[in-house]
Amino acid sequence: MFRILEAQAPAKQNATATIITLCGRLQSATLLEDRRAAILGLRSFAKEWPASVASGGLRNLIKCLDKDVEDVDTTKITLETLLMLFNPDVSSPEASDDIALWLADEFTQRQENITVLLDLLESYDFYSRLYALQLISAISTARPERTQECVATSPVGVSRLVAVLDDKREAVRSEGLLLLTSLTLSSSELQKVVAYENAFDRIFSIIDAEGSLTHGGTPVQDCLSLLANLLRLNISNQNLFRESGWMKKLASMLSGYLKDQSSSEGTAEWARPQQDKNVWGLLAVIRLFLLRGSIGTQTNQRYFWQSGLLAQVMEIAFHTSIEMNIRSEALATAADLIRGNAQLQEAFAQLDVPSPRNQEPTLLVNGHQNGTAPMPRENVISALLEVALMSSSLQAFDVRLACCECIKAYMQGHSAIRLFFLRRAIEGHTSEEDEPDNILTILIQSSDKYGGDPYRLWIAAVLLIHLLYEDFEAKNIAMQVHEGDAEKGEEVVTFIQSLASNLVTAERNMEDERVSIAYLSILCSWLHEDHDAVNDFLSEGSTIQSIVQLLTQNSQSRTLTSGLCAILLGTVYEFSTKDSPVPRETIHQILTTSLGRERYIDRINKLREHPMIRNYEVLPQDSSSNQKGGFPEVYFDSTFVEFIKDNFSRMVRAIDRAPGLEVPVVANGIQKGISRELVDSLKAQVDDRCQKIQKLESDVSTLERKLGQEQADHRKAQDSAAIELNRIRSINQGLQRNHEDDLQKLQRDIQSNEQGLNRQHESELKRLHEDMHKLKVENEASLTRVRERDDAEIRDLKSTIARLSTELEKSSKEHVQDLQTAHEDYTAKVSGLESRLQRAEDRYADAESRATGLKEEAERKEAARKTTQTELDDLLMVLGDLEEKRSRDKKRLRALGESTSDGEDDEDDEGSDTGKEEEESDAAEGT
Repeated sequence: MFRILEAQAPAKQNATATIITLCGRLQSATLLEDRRAAILGLRSFAKEWPASVASGGLRNLIKCLDKDVEDVDTTKITLETLLMLFNPDVSSPEASDDIALWLADEFTQRQENITVLLDLLESYDFYSRLYALQLISAISTARPERTQECVATSPVGVSRLVAVLDDKREAVRSEGLLLLTSLTLSSSELQKVVAYENAFDRIFSIIDAEGSLTHGGTPVQDCLSLLANLLRLNISNQNLFRESGWMKKLASMLSGYLKDQSSSEGTAEWARPQQDKNVWGLLAVIRLFLLRGSIGTQTNQRYFWQSGLLAQVMEIAFHTSIEMNIRSEALATAADLIRGNAQLQEAFAQLDVPSPRNQEPTLLVNGHQNGTAPMPRENVISALLEVALMSSSLQAFDVRLACCECIKAYMQGHSAIRLFFLRRAIEGHTSEEDEPDNILTILIQSSDKYGGDPYRLWIAAVLLIHLLYEDFEAKNIAMQVHEGDAEKGEEVVTFIQSLASNLVTAERNMEDERVSIAYLSILCSWLHEDHDAVNDFLSEGSTIQSIVQLLTQNSQSRTLTSGLCAILLGTVYEFSTKDSPVPRETIHQILTTSLGRERYIDRINKLREHPMIRNYEVLPQDSSSNQKGGFPEVYFDSTFVEFIKDNFSRMVRAIDRAPGLEVPVVANGIQKGISRELVDSLKAQVDDRCQKIQKLESDVSTLERKLGQEQADHRKAQDSAAIELNRIRSINQGLQRNHEDDLQKLQRDIQSNEQGLNRQHESELKRLHEDMHKLKVENEASLTRVRERDDAEIRDLKSTIARLSTELEKSSKEHVQDLQTAHEDYTAKVSGLESRLQRAEDRYADAESRATGLKEEAERKEAARKTTQTELDDLLMVLGDLEEKRSRDKKRLRALGESTSDGEDDEDDEGSDTGKEEEESDAAEGT
């Protein structure tokens, strides 16, 4: 009997068959009750069989949301079923992360699906609003970018989402906050649209309604998260926020928080964690307006200052009853408020804050409000230095580090403040007054006096680095600091020598590595591109040998210190000269023989590869990095890490530079000192000119000797001519005496032969007179020729002397002109190279801008292509639905007994399909 009944019983259905049956009923049902029953059945399977339910009934469930929107109960169970599909049971055999992605794709591929969910927000029904928001959040979690596009494309989508913030029901409002926060996280367009839907007003209304910072709970925190999303990297929204006057609202919120902290009742301990989160969130929002390098940063700084927010932030920073993490965030906010703004930096120094020395106010006899005396106050810079340099517990480390950051921001970009700060520190150090917070005193005194707190010395070193970094005037002022009085017979030790001595002592005593890093950081950044500082360092000759010895001994256990020591030695060698106290060639020998090139490069490479340098930007630089029972893993300042990375390759190559090649230093765009190459070139030119001058002088001496010889020959010729003239005169006199004798004889002969010899006598006398006259004329002509020849030779010698003198003066002038021409050529070459460099930079900027434009154009075309492809996929899906419906209609007609010819059906179907496709195409174009 039972076997017969079992045989007649219907076959048992499994879950898959039941789901298929329910999906068919949902698709074919015409009555609301039938669809509701089918949806209830699918809801019971959604948790265990999400893939089966989604594959068969997802599209019909979405259609029900549009078709049955007026029925609240059906809408509720439909939304619950869809939410279950996004969150199946973990133990389900069909559970997978891919299901959520597939569901999100099905929703986001058609704009109307998201529009249906957004339309549900118009209903005031609690579950319709709540579940619709949760479903959109689930879709956004799976496909955030596509969901953002669908919401932004919907004409009233953003308006309806923002309007949810006005809902008085906390669950709906909180879900709306979370959804808006996720949608605006990365979409700048959505951020702008949401902001212009009066979102700021609604956000602050919620904050006020929830009790503001002091008494507000999680909704206040969510509001601040949404506010941060709307303002992050969005200049348009920041301008809207500022121009709408909401900055004063931020200041009033902080003011209310401070009043509550100062009241006698205070805040309950159970409420403090949430209160701290709210305050931290508000400070983070303020910092979004103060990003470095942003266009509107200085304007935002000015508005915050005018609203009095900076003073309130500093009050929070020095309020002892506030948690350390909030105080450190307040100090970081204050640093951002003044960084890079000269006017605010100067005004900041005039503020007074509660003194950190007296933590507890004293009672007065006549009494004050709340029975306590007002807190003593002091200048903000003194208070910051005191907190930063005081020895305290590790819990206050973040506050000390934030104080250091605030002082750095106070000095950044303002050379006058840096120089004033440095001179004030020097005056305090040299005075007889005891100033425990003086950074120079802390650095110069022995390193064993830091009292177990290496960060006291480390922070002082960081501040000094920022005072001296790339400021040659500040370096020159700091070099004047020294210890000892030479007039009293004491040894004078310079500041740099004291730092080097403390470094060697700390390494020999194996003190905390942070102490050595502090000294090395100062020396490396100070000596870089400063010949005078390098010479000061080398004036103590044993220092470099001690550092080399330490580098070879402690290289394995202290990687950071060893690497910095290698960089310090490379810096000293790179910027030393042959005139340094330890010549450049000697330093090179020490590096190559005592240390070795391979070991030198290995130490620098290991420093560069160390996580504290390589991963500095991603590692936490606060107390969260501390080891269990140890100090925080904070070793370097960001500026010094950038210095190491920028000059890494230069320091590696320094040891390969020949000792004869010296490096010129450019300070503030002007070359410091004289280029060694230029000096050597000028020396070579001077030596060449000196050799030419010496040659000319030797030629002049030769010509002078020749002139003396010519003058001696001339005098000798004159003497010979005088002797010859005397001889001729004596001959003439002798002839005259002989003539008288002959005349007497002739007279006697005349007397004897008066007539016969008279004519002969006259002729003879005439001949003798002629001979005498001829001889006289010849002697006078000879004398004239000798005198003329001597005069000509004297004139030639004088012209030669004048010509040589002229050539000598000309050569001297040419030498000076050559030197001036060489200098002008060198200046012209430098100017030409600078102009070529400027033109190259302009061409590079132009090419980069064109590349950016082409990239943006390619991205726009790719976005247009994706949009077109998506629309095509939607049309294909619509066509498939129409074909499926046509097939069902034909089957239904045939089942009813209607006969249709295939050709007519095809024509009708084609016409119907064509009309529907045209309608769908028009609808898509309208969208």
